[in-house]
Amino acid sequence: MDKFFIVQETNRLDKFLSSKIDASRNQIEQLINKEYVKVDGKTCIKRGLKLKQNQEVEVHFPEAEINPVKDKTFVKESLEGKNIEIIYEDEYILVVNKPYNLTVHDAPSVKDATLVDWLKLNNFSLSTISGEERHGIVHRLDKGTSGVMVIAKTNEAHTGLSKQLEDKSMGRYYLAIIDLPLKDDVIIEKPIARNPNNRLKMSIEENGKNAKSAFSKLCTSNNDKYDLIACKLFTGRTHQIRVHLGSMNRHILGDNLYGFKGELNKINRFYLHAYNLYLIHPITKEKMSFTAKLSDDMHDFLTNNFNMELVNDKIDEANIIKCFNFTS
Repeated sequence: MDKFFIVQETNRLDKFLSSKIDASRNQIEQLINKEYVKVDGKTCIKRGLKLKQNQEVEVHFPEAEINPVKDKTFVKESLEGKNIEIIYEDEYILVVNKPYNLTVHDAPSVKDATLVDWLKLNNFSLSTISGEERHGIVHRLDKGTSGVMVIAKTNEAHTGLSKQLEDKSMGRYYLAIIDLPLKDDVIIEKPIARNPNNRLKMSIEENGKNAKSAFSKLCTSNNDKYDLIACKLFTGRTHQIRVHLGSMNRHILGDNLYGFKGELNKINRFYLHAYNLYLIHPITKEKMSFTAKLSDDMHDFLTNNFNMELVNDKIDEANIIKCFNFTS
């Protein structure tokens, strides 16, 4: 699908496209970088190109398609034992509960099969805006984090969901179990960047990107050692919840990378779960909300260490939302 526009007044190419098509800044950048934009019939990869009056701009939108997987046998074996639950599906979006220990998309350091590989293996139609390695991926979760994600099946849906990420009309609430109870509900706003001493970690850095998180106490364990908390992100930095908790000397159980120390050596991952996702359907405009059930190991830990009647009351969707009234 191609669209044509005539320039009415002098403007930068990227700003001009922002005013003409319903796409996020990142998507416009991708369209230009991938040579899908022409100015007066010539491909242009300069976002800052100054357009003149009466120039013609052509934008090509690649069609969504079913994409081949890498090696089906490898993918099947790599994903064996990983249960990826489909929470909701229609012709435009797919909502899944991603298990922990599963990477969302390929990168140079990724050796195992990814969520994108699983999507391709199962022949889902996926958006193509984000490139070959990230077909369908609108937002992501760390490999060790479980929980709810939305996948775009068409480019139109992808564009609409990306807009919602920018204007905050789409978001998620997380659950975490931490090693020391919070004193109060709290908002942390501290900049985050790559840790200069350990490239695997992020840290609070003065020259980092702005990051804001809110944490709400839900309930304390029977022995008063641990807290089940809810987390809400106002920005989307890598490892944001883990870094901001660390700045308060709190750590997610099992999160050895960010300083968890304890006798709970049976925990083979950190207990962080994307629990609830809210969005506006990109096509029908219906307000929607999805909850991803806890993984067995996290549920078992809560059962053995917390009052589950209280836990179930506290993690009710309406209560989770109400918990963050203090942020408004």
